[in-house]
Amino acid sequence: MVSKSAEFKGSENPGENPSAFGDRVRSAVIWRSGSQILAQIITWAATLAVIRLLDPADYGLFAMTQVILAFLAFLNGWGFASALVQSDSVDPFRIRQAFGLLLLLNALLAAVQFFGAPLAAAYYGQPQVAELLRVQALLYIATPFIALPEVMMSRALDFRRQAFVNLFAALAGAGTALGCALAGFGVWTLVYAPIAMFWTRAIGLTLLARLLVWPSFDFRGCGQIIGFGSALLFSQLFWLVQSQSDVFIAGRRFDPHALGLYAEALFLAQIFMAKFVPPLNEVAFPAYSRIKGDPAAVRWGFLKTVRLLMLVAAPFYCGLTVVAGPMVETLFGLKWLGMVPYIQLIALALILMTVQILFAPVTNALGKPSVSMFASIGGALIFPATFLIGAQWGLIGLAWGWLIAAPLQLALTARLSAPLIGVSLWDIARAMLPGLLPALVMAIAVGFAAEGLATLGWAAPIRLALLVGLGALLYGALLWFLERDALAEVIRVVIRRRPVGDSTP
Repeated sequence: MVSKSAEFKGSENPGENPSAFGDRVRSAVIWRSGSQILAQIITWAATLAVIRLLDPADYGLFAMTQVILAFLAFLNGWGFASALVQSDSVDPFRIRQAFGLLLLLNALLAAVQFFGAPLAAAYYGQPQVAELLRVQALLYIATPFIALPEVMMSRALDFRRQAFVNLFAALAGAGTALGCALAGFGVWTLVYAPIAMFWTRAIGLTLLARLLVWPSFDFRGCGQIIGFGSALLFSQLFWLVQSQSDVFIAGRRFDPHALGLYAEALFLAQIFMAKFVPPLNEVAFPAYSRIKGDPAAVRWGFLKTVRLLMLVAAPFYCGLTVVAGPMVETLFGLKWLGMVPYIQLIALALILMTVQILFAPVTNALGKPSVSMFASIGGALIFPATFLIGAQWGLIGLAWGWLIAAPLQLALTARLSAPLIGVSLWDIARAMLPGLLPALVMAIAVGFAAEGLATLGWAAPIRLALLVGLGALLYGALLWFLERDALAEVIRVVIRRRPVGDSTP
């Protein structure tokens, strides 16, 4: 059944006042981020159990397949569906066209991966990679039934219903992972769990959004969808070259066990950037699209996002750098201690990468996806070059590659995007400082404390608890004495209060 066009146009609310719109955005952030946090707690609980049952070599094989999936998944048409968010109005026929595009593209990707799997296995010299990739082709079939309802609900800033589906999908994935690991499925545990999660989301989102539509394969008049989506597609392609080239390069040079340690270090270091920032960007894109006609509001919203996010991201990454040793020993076990040097270097790089990925939702919402595409092209040149050079010194050289390339990529992206947003490079740096400086001071102090505790011979869980507690107290105190205005801003966002005389959304 096709939903009435009024359902989609009714979310536009052209007469909505700025205060009400600000409340809607704030509510959307709370639902999307809150559900993401709960889902991650569920997923991490299962992951910590599973990682003790599996071997690093299992994660190394899985990482090899993820490179292939990532490079094919950029063609899954999500950008075409996202064009519906950026458009001023949407009619049912455009939705059917987007659905048709999604079905065609993902059926083609599933076929390419299924029949091309032996080529990937031959590249890595691991025959089992072909078997894993063939089963993982099922992920593409679920994608159209996730992407279309998700973008339409995002367009209306309706993240509440998405939250319930995402939580249920996390439970399905966690249950599948635990069951398979306990049953001795080995690396197949890492394959079946995402499939269970994807298909749970596909069914749940389709039913809740009531988007059981017939696809249209008549693509006449969908130039806006294809044009906007193609720019996002190429941006995603170059982003994938940037983010996946390290594992692609390492896959032929190092054995699965060593690669597994590096891949899991990368996963752990990227948790905040990969799991918590994308949900914020999902809210930011439709929100910026709604206020794109007000340059002052766009500028204010972007700088506030950078400032508030760094107040959380900077202490997380700085703290992760200094507690990586006892944390890995406590949560993962002694066999994973080889991850620690990689985590420490990559975490520092991701402080800057977290800011860098905030630009794309703004420039895309302003109708200039080519800006993020050119920034991604730069990243696709910078990162592989540093990884190729770094690989000469082993996997630790790849970790150093992240730390060298990240500031270059942030500088390039900011230089390309800042004029469009209406900010200067100094504005961006100033927005980062309230969170970054106290976090660096905190990390130095906690690092000295960690050295002292290590000489006492205390158990890793005790050292971890003491260091985390000390870091939280130090960071809170530094914010109170040095950045009280920034701390007050966070409190106002959380409890939905505005300073007197502030009418900004």
